[in-house]
Amino acid sequence: MLGKQAKTLAPGALRRAQEYLRQRPLGLRDEVLFLLSARAGLRACEIAGLQWSMVLKAQGLIGDHIEVRAQIAKMASGRRVPMHADLRAALGRLKASLGAELVCDAPVIPSAKSGHLRPNSIVNWFKALYGELGLEGCSSHSGRRTFITNAARNAHRAGASLRDVQLLAGHRSIEMTQRYIDGDSDAQRRLIRFL
Repeated sequence: MLGKQAKTLAPGALRRAQEYLRQRPLGLRDEVLFLLSARAGLRACEIAGLQWSMVLKAQGLIGDHIEVRAQIAKMASGRRVPMHADLRAALGRLKASLGAELVCDAPVIPSAKSGHLRPNSIVNWFKALYGELGLEGCSSHSGRRTFITNAARNAHRAGASLRDVQLLAGHRSIEMTQRYIDGDSDAQRRLIRFL
């Protein structure tokens, strides 16, 4: 990642963004779009290409994971991302709002004309959102960096490793994953006390 990295989102900013999005005319869709970044770590191109068949079980219920297929992933790095409870609930509400209109190969986040959004439209959507919320330094990558940082900080609690975080992120190298992880000076001070 060259240049300045996107800021990560504090827990309060995550909640505030979700509450704000629920009030908008396309609130259900917008909340899912936001959570796909912040709670699943998807890239803009992956959000743009995500279809309902990638989040549903065969019975049409919301699945336990997101199947990020190679055709929508950067450098064909397809993967499975376990579904966060907040995202599963939001997808369920969005699916219920669509009723019988849901088609499995339809985009989860459609454009105004019901086709797939372009990745650049997703990038612009996030830029506008963070501007409206007054969150400076945030971009479409902020949710992804937040997801990766939080996963890395909590990996030990789940018995996971940095390799597991790398796989969730769809990175080819651990070095790339490490670049996404935000440091925490308070945690560093606490860590030194244990030495």
